[in-house]
Amino acid sequence: MPEETPDSDAAEPEPTPLLQPADGVPELTATDGAVLSAAELLASGHGPFAVDAERASGFRYSNRAYLIQIRRAGAGTVLLDPVGGSGDPVEALRSIADVLSTDLWILHAADQDLPCLAEVGMHPPALYDTELAGRLAGYDRVNLAAMVGRLLGLGLAKGHGAADWSKRPLPPAWLNYAALDVEVLLDLQTAVARVLADQGKTEWAAQEFEYLRTAGPAPPRRDRWRRTSGIHKVRDPRALAAVREMWTVRDEIARRRDIAPGRILPDSSIIAAAIADPKTVDDLTALPIFGGPRQRRSADTWLAALTRARDNPEPPSSPEPPNGPPPVSRWHRRKPEAAARLKAARDGLADLSERVGVPTENLVSPELVRRLCWDWQGGDIDAFLRDGGARPWQLELAVPALAEALTPAAST
Repeated sequence: MPEETPDSDAAEPEPTPLLQPADGVPELTATDGAVLSAAELLASGHGPFAVDAERASGFRYSNRAYLIQIRRAGAGTVLLDPVGGSGDPVEALRSIADVLSTDLWILHAADQDLPCLAEVGMHPPALYDTELAGRLAGYDRVNLAAMVGRLLGLGLAKGHGAADWSKRPLPPAWLNYAALDVEVLLDLQTAVARVLADQGKTEWAAQEFEYLRTAGPAPPRRDRWRRTSGIHKVRDPRALAAVREMWTVRDEIARRRDIAPGRILPDSSIIAAAIADPKTVDDLTALPIFGGPRQRRSADTWLAALTRARDNPEPPSSPEPPNGPPPVSRWHRRKPEAAARLKAARDGLADLSERVGVPTENLVSPELVRRLCWDWQGGDIDAFLRDGGARPWQLELAVPALAEALTPAAST
């Protein structure tokens, strides 16, 4: 087995290729009767569940699961089609969800899969995230293939994670890839848990996993249209109004048709139209993308959005409404003492990170550190971080480091 220390990457032997599941690729479970049989099979097994889900990001508007993979010792692997039935998927998969509620889930990058699994009524009673465990162990590369190669000596071929999993029927090669992802999770959890135990980080990991399990969905972003790629090129409020109107129309179409917004109209085209401000269909279709057959059919829709933007008596302001500290690049000019505090805090956390072998972003939220340094006027660092969601192990490590960094800076 490869050496299980954070600095052993160079000594790793060549992984043994893992090309197919040991028991073959199971049949896709889609019908009500098959779901009940799958639930009975999983219930007959023992120990934790390896769980994974495949979505269709980049193809669909929704973040729903189009395939759910589950593996349990003594039961094998189940591949579920959560969209194959005609009824409510929560009700259709209730028997599976009930079985899953009885033991620990093992996932890799759990924050990506938990929301779509919750949509179909599946909630873990406890979880173990092997990717997060790898970060806490100090590994530079924590994708599934890298960790499986490092800790299990097995080579996972690059697969179909970015494929359109809403496609039906699902190709056999895709199902093989999906089954392999959970084939390795049970052994991977055992291996990385041993590493964390050797490093004295088992309790740190337990706190992180429970925080992740109970955190719930992130609050929706305010003014999501301001995340349009390339919006930094748009300075005029009227042009910003055009970006907002076109983004909103595109989002409504994408949501209605369940298609990824970028497949309706690329961000770059929204920015180009907002800056050019075409007044006629001919002007609009002279722009790149808009002259294509599909966009020509929608030209009136986009032109109407641009017209509404021009007629809007209250265009948006150029700067994004404040939501916390400004970008760090502006701190030296606006509040140099805060910039000095942030540098000292980052330096202190970098030293701590090196000492304990945990990335700085896992020691304490970078956003929380920025808010602390921007608003700092003395006070209880422990309470500030705790109110921001820091876990006990993080407080124990980060509070002394931040106190040492901030106190001298505050008195200069």
